[in-house]
Amino acid sequence: MNQLLNPLRKQLRLKRKRLSPYEQKKAEQQVLNRLRYLPQFKSAQKVGMYLHAFGEVHTRKIIQFCFQKNKQVYLPMICNMNQNLVWVKISSNQYLNKRFSHHPLGMKEPMATRGQHVSTLDLLIMPLLACDQLGTRIGMGGGFYDRTLATAPHRPFRLGLAHSFQYINEPLFRQKWDQPIDGLLTPQNFYYFKR
Repeated sequence: MNQLLNPLRKQLRLKRKRLSPYEQKKAEQQVLNRLRYLPQFKSAQKVGMYLHAFGEVHTRKIIQFCFQKNKQVYLPMICNMNQNLVWVKISSNQYLNKRFSHHPLGMKEPMATRGQHVSTLDLLIMPLLACDQLGTRIGMGGGFYDRTLATAPHRPFRLGLAHSFQYINEPLFRQKWDQPIDGLLTPQNFYYFKR
C-alpha cells in the first residue's frame, strides 16, 4: 500500500515546495484568521506547534499570536530512545532569538534535555502532507506523530494545518497504526472529523 502513497507524497511535497513566498504568507494569515475563532484554540492554554521547514503552512504568526494571548507554546523534539516526540515549552524570547538546534532530518528543535508527554497539551497543531474526509492523515513518512499519538488516545485535540490542495476528496488508505486527526484547518475551510 505504501507504493500507492509514495507518488502522492512526492507530488504533494513538490506542490508545497513550489509555493511562492507570497502564497505562503497569504495562507499563513488566512489560517490564523480562522484559527483565532476556533473554540478548541480559544480554550487551549497549552498549545503544541511545529516550526515549518518543508513548505508546510507557516507557523510564525500563529506562534506570535499564542504568546500575545498568553498561551504556553510547546515545540516537538524527537526522543532518541523511542523515536517518539516530546514537547518542550519555549518562551517568546527563546523563539525570537531562534535558540534551536538542527536535527539531522532537517527541522529545527528546541534545545532541551527533557520534554513533556503529548497528553499534557490541550491542542496539538500538526503538519501533514494529505488528509481525507475521514481525518486520515498522511505525514512525511517518519511515523513520529503516529507513534506519539498512539500513546495519547484522548488528549490533546489534534488539529492538522494544510494548504487547500492537501485536502483529498477520495479516502486515503489507513494503516492500523495511522492516527487520525480531529480537525483540519486550511486557508479556506475548517473540517471537523469524528474519531
